[in-house]
Amino acid sequence: MRATLSVVLAGTSLLLGAATPVLAQPTAQKVVSSLSSKVNNEFLSDFAVTRGFSLGRPVRPRPTPDGDAVLFLRSEARSAQLKLYEWDTTSGKIRELLTPAQLLGSDQEQLSPEEKARRERQRVSTTGITSFELSPDGKRVLVSLSGRLFVYARPEGRVQELATSPGTVLDPKFSPDGTQVSYVLNADIYAIDLAAGKERQITSGGNGQVSNGLAEFVAQEEMGRFSGYWWSPDSRWVAYEQADARPVEIWRPADPARPEASPHAQHYPRPGKANVEVRLGVVGADGGRTTWVDWDRERYPYLATVKWDKGGPLTLVVQDRLQQQEAVLTADTDTGRTAVLLTESDPAWLNLDQQTPRWLGDGSGFLWTSERQGAPQLELRDRQGQFVRLLVAPTIGYVPEKSDLAVDETRREVYFQAGATPTAVGLWRVSLDGGEPVALTDRPGQHLAVYARNFSLVARSFTDSGAMPAWEVAERDGRRLGTLPSVALEPPFVPKVELVRVGAGLQNPGYYCSLVRPQDFDPAKRYPVVVDVYGGPGAQKVSAAMGGYLRAQWLADQGFVVVSIDGRGTPRRGRDWERAIYGSFGTIPLDDQVNALHLLGERYGELDLKRVGITGWSFGGYLAALAVLRRPDVFKAAVAGAPVVDWLDYDTHYTERYLGLPQKNPEGYRESSLLTHAANLERPLLLIHGTSDDNVFFLHTLKLSDALFRAGREHEVLPLSGLTHMVPDPVVRVRLEERTARFFSRHLQ
Repeated sequence: MRATLSVVLAGTSLLLGAATPVLAQPTAQKVVSSLSSKVNNEFLSDFAVTRGFSLGRPVRPRPTPDGDAVLFLRSEARSAQLKLYEWDTTSGKIRELLTPAQLLGSDQEQLSPEEKARRERQRVSTTGITSFELSPDGKRVLVSLSGRLFVYARPEGRVQELATSPGTVLDPKFSPDGTQVSYVLNADIYAIDLAAGKERQITSGGNGQVSNGLAEFVAQEEMGRFSGYWWSPDSRWVAYEQADARPVEIWRPADPARPEASPHAQHYPRPGKANVEVRLGVVGADGGRTTWVDWDRERYPYLATVKWDKGGPLTLVVQDRLQQQEAVLTADTDTGRTAVLLTESDPAWLNLDQQTPRWLGDGSGFLWTSERQGAPQLELRDRQGQFVRLLVAPTIGYVPEKSDLAVDETRREVYFQAGATPTAVGLWRVSLDGGEPVALTDRPGQHLAVYARNFSLVARSFTDSGAMPAWEVAERDGRRLGTLPSVALEPPFVPKVELVRVGAGLQNPGYYCSLVRPQDFDPAKRYPVVVDVYGGPGAQKVSAAMGGYLRAQWLADQGFVVVSIDGRGTPRRGRDWERAIYGSFGTIPLDDQVNALHLLGERYGELDLKRVGITGWSFGGYLAALAVLRRPDVFKAAVAGAPVVDWLDYDTHYTERYLGLPQKNPEGYRESSLLTHAANLERPLLLIHGTSDDNVFFLHTLKLSDALFRAGREHEVLPLSGLTHMVPDPVVRVRLEERTARFFSRHLQ
């Protein structure tokens, strides 16, 4: 359940694991509203077709190593198909480099089931050129499209298609020296020598049950690790994950809308049951015998992170099943023996940071993220793993999950992201030799930055509650060079949002909340309230980012005040705040929503707390359903999208992190299950779920609906035919928002 927030529109997708996708294509046509004239406007149609007004904006910018250009992806305003562009830093001119039509001869992409599933894990709902990789010298660009590989030579403007064997090509990469391109094909690793154009197979034995070079489901879905193989810095060796899924039970979900299609077999690890068995091997770049890395896999079954940085040895982070113990190991690639650099422990769970360990190029040591002092901190460790100095203290508000750690080895500086409050993230710099970190931004909001390898150039993005994201390019000294051009449709309004903190006192650090009022707000009136909730681990709803409030503003304009609350269990408030939910989902997350709601009602007289509805997706869908089941005195109606109903039916790595093993915590699982409380329903409940969701399976909503039916409890179910955990289809999105608005209007107004 990696956290991704929204319902898959404006780049915020609503978390929980992923599903085998059906990537519905947006249409440029308007979707006519089926609601009354009050809401019969163009906004909702535009919002759906443009993915929350995010299409047409530059994404994934990458400066070239020497800073002569910035490459980025961009679609048209009403199309989800991405193309590759280049922005010249000297002239400020933009040119189109590659398009799907240019590479394929048409716009029609053919995605394999494996590539669809990979995109779902990464929450990618766009099409076309969804990613690219620059060669180490920046002269070539690697692109994968429809299972085919293309290399674009920037100086000559020439495209070369690589001749690969038949099959599904996944996870292509340049070797560190730029002379080869590697990829996973039919569950084995292959490489092509770019000069000779000859393909060779590096590993063997991959099949439908055992794969070489692919990250297993929970690594992609929950650990944030999407690759399963790593080049050595000298390009002579490849380390790779071998994943044996044979011990894992197989689920065969079928799409009821396609009875002619065979059910898709999926190895799905559930709490307390078998996981994929993973080991790490090292093989020569030309193939041959594999040396297997030796560690106590019975104690540490999870291969969480693998790094093979310049200046450092092959390094891995391994965790125990409960994610309460982890070890950072170095591996001898000749013998497979490992040595412990450091260990971490936590009585609840340990968060992962896929950016660390990050070895320095001179081999003197590495960067490491820890929470042992109560909040994330960035440390410098020596080559033996011993503590050297604290670079970023817990009080700075370091945000490892949002940072793109950049290390300027020449100037011995580290660039990172941090924020004094959980609603904003700024850019910072700190010296490897010590001293206080320096803030590089002073405007509250969400800042991102991507640096050229020589740090002569930076592409930086900014958004806040009143501005959509925009990318600009600047020199290292801060001199602005220009803006990466957007062709996006701009929202017709700025959301009427207020970010507040309530309840702060000696015993409570307080709750961060957002309120979105109607654009024609009348302070003399009292409004029904809709709580737009996530409320679970790894994700925030309350943030200084305009895109996150556009949908809320539309709903508010139907006659509500829309409120969001980040309670305990959500990130960026310190270890104790986040770990307070350990052992049960069914109490603290809901209690905090109720407590904060009452505090808001005391401060804002326009909130009619006798008319409160709640809506959410994924974990938010779970919490919305739980709200009307357990607290009907507060919540009078709920719309629950893709809810996890029974945590025994979700995946191991996510669920066991927070609830432990079901064999050891049966009461926590029972109390957290919606089935336990189903017979108590006395408020209107609308359940919404994609029938092809393979992250939170449609099974969940079916089980809850069955339990409610058997208990004689009235409720509504809206199946989204053929859709997964994401809902990119514009027509479905419009109808879904309308249905939600009608539901709350009927039961709250």
